[in-house]
Amino acid sequence: MKVYEKLLLENKAWAKEQVEDDPDFFARLEHLQTPEILWIACSDSRVPADRITGTQPGEIFVHRNIANMVVHTDLNLLSVLQYAVEVLKVKHIIVCGHYGCGGVKAAMSQNSLGIINKWLRNIKDVYRIHKDEVESHKTESEKLNRLIELNIIEQVYNLAKTSIVQSAWKHHQLPHLHGWVYGLNNGIINPIFELEAGSAIDPFYTYDNL
Repeated sequence: MKVYEKLLLENKAWAKEQVEDDPDFFARLEHLQTPEILWIACSDSRVPADRITGTQPGEIFVHRNIANMVVHTDLNLLSVLQYAVEVLKVKHIIVCGHYGCGGVKAAMSQNSLGIINKWLRNIKDVYRIHKDEVESHKTESEKLNRLIELNIIEQVYNLAKTSIVQSAWKHHQLPHLHGWVYGLNNGIINPIFELEAGSAIDPFYTYDNL
C-alpha cells in the first residue's frame, strides 16, 4: 500500500469513529468555527498543535511556517492574523517553537541553502541582535536552544508591532500574546514569554491613528 493510500484509509476510519462517538460531530464543525486561539508554529511534522495540546478540531486556528516566524512582509501570515483577530476575534495568539529547530540551526550556519536563505535572514537578524547572549553558552546545543527562545520572543514582539494587533488592543483589549517552546524530548511545552493586550512596546513601532 502506498503512503498516501494509507492516509485515505486512516481518514475514513477516523471519520467513522468520530460519528460513532458523537453523531453530530461533523454537523457542528460544518457550521461553526469559534476558536479562541491563533497558533503560529513551525512546519515541523513532529509538533502538531492538536496532539500536543489535547484540543479538538475547531478549537485552534493554525498557521505554520519554517521556524514559526512573524515576518512583516509575509502576506500569508498577515492575512491569517487579520482574519483571526478581526473576524474570529481570538483572545490569545501563541507563537510556539520547539527545541532543536532545524530552521534556527540552519540560520546559525554560513551554508547557502537556496531560496530559504531569504527566510532564514530574519533569524540571522535575531542572532545578530542577541549574539553576545547566545555565544555566552558553552555547548552548541545550548546556543541553539537559547536562540530558539530568543527568536520566539522576537516573533511575539513582531506581532505587537503590527497595526492589526495594535488596533485590536486599542478597541477590544485583546488578544494576549504568548511565546512557548515545545520539547521534542519530553513532550512538554515551556512558556517563556507573554505580552498582555496593551503592553508597552518601543514607541517607534506604534501607530497613533488606528
